Amino acid sequence: MPDSTSDQPGSALGTQFVERSLDLTGKLYQKSVYPAVLDVARGRRLSSPLVVDLDPTTVCDLACPECISSQVLHHGQIGQDRIVRLAHELADSQVRAVILIGGGEPLLHRSVGRIIEVLHEAGIRIGLVTNGTQIHRHLDRLAGMLSWVRVSVDAADPDTYRAFRPSRGKRSAFPQVIENMRLLAARKRGRLGYSFLLMQRFDDDGKVTDSNYHEVYRAGVLAREIGCDYFEVKAMLDEDHYTVNQRPEDIDEVEDQIARLRALEDDSFHVLHSSNWQAVRHGTDPVQPKDYRTCAVAELRTTVTPTGVYVCPYHRGNPKGRIGDIQATSFAELWSAADTSVIDPSADCRFVCARHATNQEIELLAQRPEPAVLTEDFDLFI
Repeated sequence: MPDSTSDQPGSALGTQFVERSLDLTGKLYQKSVYPAVLDVARGRRLSSPLVVDLDPTTVCDLACPECISSQVLHHGQIGQDRIVRLAHELADSQVRAVILIGGGEPLLHRSVGRIIEVLHEAGIRIGLVTNGTQIHRHLDRLAGMLSWVRVSVDAADPDTYRAFRPSRGKRSAFPQVIENMRLLAARKRGRLGYSFLLMQRFDDDGKVTDSNYHEVYRAGVLAREIGCDYFEVKAMLDEDHYTVNQRPEDIDEVEDQIARLRALEDDSFHVLHSSNWQAVRHGTDPVQPKDYRTCAVAELRTTVTPTGVYVCPYHRGNPKGRIGDIQATSFAELWSAADTSVIDPSADCRFVCARHATNQEIELLAQRPEPAVLTEDFDLFI
């Protein structure tokens, strides 16, 4: 979760500006980003997207019951030779940033180390979303070559972790994940984040049977203690990406803990509200109407997976959002033939979309005079 110039490994800045990385419309006005954004606003196609979400594999070593990507899990991986060639193809393109992510665990791919090396050598910024179980196997590269690593933890102790993020073995992976994060925190040059997804389970009478809501404060304290740069709270989504309504007393419980964590913030630790938790806490309607028919962001950012290339992560696995197959063609050939307008946001994206404000801003750009001053690059993960 980079900020200011801190998407470049080696930055000595603290996290006082970390929330700037959440300013998705502000990112459009960076000097190296704005020309491409303006082209898109004027209806032109780009030679490549600026950002790629790359799913190396659909394999995962955890078996989380609430996994929002369960429908795309365990459908293979991009072949080892092919994904290394893909990394070189991205290095030869105008792609500026790559996020290693996925329905599976990206660090389980055997070629992930080489992928990171190729992208890093090309000057492409790299982010990673991981469950943290494999960090120790790739510690040198993660510490020295990545702009940021975000670990999905969702708990403050082994028992809660086992309940919501069970491994395929009998033991909780929580101690290993926390130790891995300590190791990375001690050596990292980029950012390290502790992600906490709020989860509850109910019986047929509506009574809560399992919850991690009570652990927000303890998890945040743990994140700070092990050396994370930020702690992020996220709201649960259903399988169609709609935010799940919360009871007022549960929102209050979480907000009280977040307020206590705010007292611990300093230049080395920051507490973030995700956009979907902001929507929940403000009582925003889970349905977000959109009055535009094409998604401009789909031209700036795309999602590459073993089962196809999709317009965005929200539509990962959705046949309607599929724009090609990276297994069958080069990235340049795929992109030149891709139709990024296959999704109609007014009909297909009625959930709360993190890029909605970005699309609205891009729609207005072509009608405005170009800004006299653009910002220096501070976060290329637009």
